[in-house]
This record gives sequence, structure tokens and C-alpha cells, in this order.
Amino acid sequence: MADEDESSTNHLALGIALGSVFGMLLGLLFFDNAGMGLALGAGMGVALGAGLESQRSKKKEEDDDGAAST
Repeated sequence: MADEDESSTNHLALGIALGSVFGMLLGLLFFDNAGMGLALGAGMGVALGAGLESQRSKKKEEDDDGAAST
């Protein structure tokens, strides 16, 4: 499990959830098709969530390397 000082936010899950909601809304507004908007929104959420996870892990590695060298 996660350490106590580490953030417990799962960006990938958050991206999928929010992307699905916003995608469905935009799909209804622009395409008149909720399913297509849901698929596009979930895909965008996966991409954004994975990017945020990667950015967080790189920042954590840099912080760990900086603390170890001092």
C-alpha cells in the first residue's frame, strides 16, 4: 500500500471517471451521441491520468534522489 506521507490520489482512475462524465456531456451536445462521447472522454481521461501518474512518479524519484545526495 501507499506510504503515509505519499498522496493516495490515483490520477488514472480520476481521469477515467471525469473524462467519462465530461465526454458524455460533450457527446450529447456536439454529436448527439452519448456513447461516442463516453468513449472519447474515457480515452482522453486515460491519457491525461497516465500522464499525471508519470509526472508524479518522476517528481517523487527526483525528490528521493535529491534527499539521498545531501
